[in-house]
Amino acid sequence: MLHADPIQPHAEDPSANHAPSHEEIRRRAYEIYLERNGFPGDELDDWLRAERELQKVGLFKRGWNRLQQRRRPDTEDGN
Repeated sequence: MLHADPIQPHAEDPSANHAPSHEEIRRRAYEIYLERNGFPGDELDDWLRAERELQKVGLFKRGWNRLQQRRRPDTEDGN
């Protein structure tokens, strides 16, 4: 029995609503902390920077996926 997935509004683009997970943000914030030589006091700034960076990556990937989807029909025709 098949069920529709209400979470994904566009079946052709499953990443449409992808937001960085808490774990992804935590890992990137820790990388930023290490890049700052581990000095304390900027935890919130590290977290917010990590969140922004990962959101930008997600937007880029969605845009790239859309471009690739537009090109696929042309490659299937042999054009």
